[in-house]
Amino acid sequence: SGMKNGVVNVISRHTTTAITINERESRLAKDMEKYFLELAPPDERSSAKTAMAGVTYFHNDIDERPESEEEAQRCRENGWDIDNPDQLQAWRDQEPINAHSHLLSMLLGSSESIPVVDGKMVIGQWQSILLVDLDGPRDRTVGVQFLGYI
Repeated sequence: SGMKNGVVNVISRHTTTAITINERESRLAKDMEKYFLELAPPDERSSAKTAMAGVTYFHNDIDERPESEEEAQRCRENGWDIDNPDQLQAWRDQEPINAHSHLLSMLLGSSESIPVVDGKMVIGQWQSILLVDLDGPRDRTVGVQFLGYI
């Protein structure tokens, strides 16, 4: 970017991903996955291999959604004609059983702000900015904003 001093803001554009700063190391990634699955295991209705019997989440009651007019309006604004019974069923059919991913995303956070001094991000030697996909793999994007001066 050519920025000399300032801040870089990185934000996830998805409700089932997170942005965090930590070490990018394969064995730590396995530990993270194990830890996250213990914190919020997938619903027993999930197709995930790690789905856990006896675990259910309200968000995954797809046949009950949308529950309010506000939720219905958000569906309409996102291109779903949920007033049409066939479209409503099509929307429900494409909705994943992923409440655990939303919950983990809230715990981890969706953004990081990284200071930049003399043209370099000020992070530790072993630190990396990580996009943590909690419900994938799927195509994902991040937003990056530079605030500072050249």
